[in-house]
Amino acid sequence: MHLSTVQHDRTAGVLLGQACGDALGVPYEFGTARLDPTSGPRMAGGGLGGYAPGEWSDDTQMAVAVAQVSATGADLAGDDGLEQVAAGFVRWHADGPADIGVQTRQILADRPRHPSDRDHVALCELAADLHRRTGRTAGNGALMRTSVVGLTRLDDREATAGAARAVATLTHADPVAGDSCVLWSEAVRRAVLDGVLDVAAGLDLLPTDRRAWWAERLEEAQTRPPETFVGNGWTVAALQAAWSAIWHTREVGTGPDHVVAALHRAVGVGHDTDTVAAIAGGLLGARHGASALPFAWTREVHGWPGLRARDLVSLAVRTAAGGRGGAQGWPGVSRMDDGAQRPLAAALPSDPDVLLGTLADLGRVRELGVDAVVSLCRLGQDEHAPSPVAPRDHAEVWLVDSDDPASHQHLRFALDEAARAVATLRAEGRRVLLHCVAAHHRTPAVALAYLRARGMERAAAEDEVTQALGRDAVDGLLWQEAGRD
Repeated sequence: MHLSTVQHDRTAGVLLGQACGDALGVPYEFGTARLDPTSGPRMAGGGLGGYAPGEWSDDTQMAVAVAQVSATGADLAGDDGLEQVAAGFVRWHADGPADIGVQTRQILADRPRHPSDRDHVALCELAADLHRRTGRTAGNGALMRTSVVGLTRLDDREATAGAARAVATLTHADPVAGDSCVLWSEAVRRAVLDGVLDVAAGLDLLPTDRRAWWAERLEEAQTRPPETFVGNGWTVAALQAAWSAIWHTREVGTGPDHVVAALHRAVGVGHDTDTVAAIAGGLLGARHGASALPFAWTREVHGWPGLRARDLVSLAVRTAAGGRGGAQGWPGVSRMDDGAQRPLAAALPSDPDVLLGTLADLGRVRELGVDAVVSLCRLGQDEHAPSPVAPRDHAEVWLVDSDDPASHQHLRFALDEAARAVATLRAEGRRVLLHCVAAHHRTPAVALAYLRARGMERAAAEDEVTQALGRDAVDGLLWQEAGRD
């Protein structure tokens, strides 16, 4: 299925949005830290798992285990795909996660004692047995990991619903838990394709006898404040809390403003804060895209198994592509640099510790004395900035090189965030390489935005970038938007 540039942006936002919500909620889980309602949540780490600042918890860890399979193009509703997901859960549990839901822990801890030699059979049987014995298996542990399932079959809503229910059943046998995953995965699918936020869109995918009941629950979420749903360990209340936070902040603004306001509200609900915010973040990312997420968040998020923001984007995009790469093989290709670009590394006259460059300069950071990078173009899997640039000091900004306004969801925000990344790294005393592919459009536009943010008059800023890169590099939509007051 061919996706537009905007749909690719939304695809990239699903796992990354979830991880940002998760990491924002971690410090406040079950009241482990006090949330300042004025400043909002911070990625301070801590929580029940003693996480590092910016580290995601079991919510995104389990979503990653799903995504590692879906990114290969496997059918998550089929035996082979489901077996791979189940095996991923078992491996994750064996790694000793710092925090894990009670129900999920019980199922995975019992796996070694089950006689089946297939993980997905064992987990499903253990989950079903727990449900028969207790009747209480509708926790939020399946819902928290389902957002990425919405990307698996963007062209087939029934197949998406089947995958969502199948993955849920590995640990949560209660049909209501499966229902919640169907609703949320379908909402993610619709958000990516059509740019709408509509959790009710999947009601017809549920069994007939439960549709009216769920419609009432969604209506409650839209008519009651998010804080109503504090008992959000239950999958229904978790869905209501996340949807209510999104619904009641929709008038704050579009795109980035909505993302920030909704995630602040989601964390503010309390109780299982990381899970509610992770659920909300996945859908917000699906609607508003990676380009709507602040640099301050995407710089910090990381977690099991040693991944960062770029890895989540790659998993999500490859999932939506059915395991295949897109243009030029991205994101699965090892390198995007074909050697055709010339090195440049031109210093800004008023700030010579900001070098304006091309993709060819990325491998020259030691030679250039650079210890931070802001990349404005797609990079291959092996194109991490080399030492001495630390992973958190290599910002990768979702910015499309196009003069078609329809190719951008939040162009001004993306330009400003890229400029903010440069300013943040410079404030930390770092020497920064700012680059795109050929320094023709994105690099000069962000350089202009950076200089304007420093207080330079427009004409002077334009002259300075032109002096560094030449007149041919300073035209087009991005340049005009960056220079706009």
